Amino acid sequence: MSSTLESKEHQALRAAVAALGQKYGREYLARTAREGGHPDELWADAARLGYLGVSIPEEYGGGGGGITELSLVLEELGAAGCPLLMMVVSPAICGTVIARFGTDAQKRTWLPGLADGTRTMAFGITEPDAGSNSHRITTTARRDGDEWVLTGRKVFISGVDIADATLIVGRTEDATTGSLKPCLFIVPRDAPGFGRSVIDMELQAAEKQFELTLDEVRLPADALVGDEDAGLLQLFAGLNPERIMTAAFAIGMGRYALAKAVDYARTRQVWKQPIGAHQAIAHPLAAAHIDLELARLMMQKAAQLYDAGDDMGAGEAANMAKYAAAEACVKAVDQSVHTLGGNGLTREYGLASLITASRVARIAPVSREMILNFVSHQSLGLPKSY
Repeated sequence: MSSTLESKEHQALRAAVAALGQKYGREYLARTAREGGHPDELWADAARLGYLGVSIPEEYGGGGGGITELSLVLEELGAAGCPLLMMVVSPAICGTVIARFGTDAQKRTWLPGLADGTRTMAFGITEPDAGSNSHRITTTARRDGDEWVLTGRKVFISGVDIADATLIVGRTEDATTGSLKPCLFIVPRDAPGFGRSVIDMELQAAEKQFELTLDEVRLPADALVGDEDAGLLQLFAGLNPERIMTAAFAIGMGRYALAKAVDYARTRQVWKQPIGAHQAIAHPLAAAHIDLELARLMMQKAAQLYDAGDDMGAGEAANMAKYAAAEACVKAVDQSVHTLGGNGLTREYGLASLITASRVARIAPVSREMILNFVSHQSLGLPKSY
């Protein structure tokens, strides 16, 4: 599924990542999740080969590329059945924010480790009572001498147990207006007052979800990332890559499911011909393939706009890409399971668990309804309903 829109270098990267993915595959990831472990071997291999750090600047040990390359890596791992969810969080969100806005000390401290996989960082924005409304975030940061003191709660935060630190979105009081503005803080995993508890998810994944509590967590002044007055810009500098990477995650998953279904339809014979010869089987699979290809085009557009520095254009395209990829993924998974019939629900074929997993892209990191809200009033100029 290489694209003529991609350079030979990108096509070569696709092929190399796909080969790594095939070495591990879906059974590796499923077994890791069942055993309560983490995909450490795959993470280490991907790091060693330079795939985790493709978007990190070269001076910090990365590949010097952008979200274009990083999304390509995640898509191909997903298509092989072994996507790494922490790629969305650690290099894409946290690595990008620190590379763009961090101090020189923060860059030196974090970027080499994020690039070579020896350090990981989680990202904490969602709150129990805020949902998709980031303006309702109640985690606050107040100054106390040379320190910051953070208090609040976060929910559905991925991989906190394995992350060296979590990039927490809090709010500080604007000295001139008195209103609260968003700021980002690096909170070490072992910071006193920083608690976590596992959320019991129906979804089986190696990366666990956590609820976090910040009870008067004291941080040094240099825990603040970037400029205190540029919080919103810095926040969306991380959220746009998150949406693009979620699209890559979904497209990869959809491709994996579709490949399984196509292989089955090509060989499964009930009457005189393989079932794939029947249009009732073939056409929905063809339509799913078209939807995934279209979603990828929008993902590529969003990534290229972001890498070119067009944050506004990337915001619109990233939301559209995430929406399109999620819908395409859900349809591809549903059709693939249906193509296999009863076999689609067996553990042997590994598709049934994707019914739940594919819904994640519709829900996180922002719901499809909120994306439709964004497009209706930002792109179409319709009035807001909220």
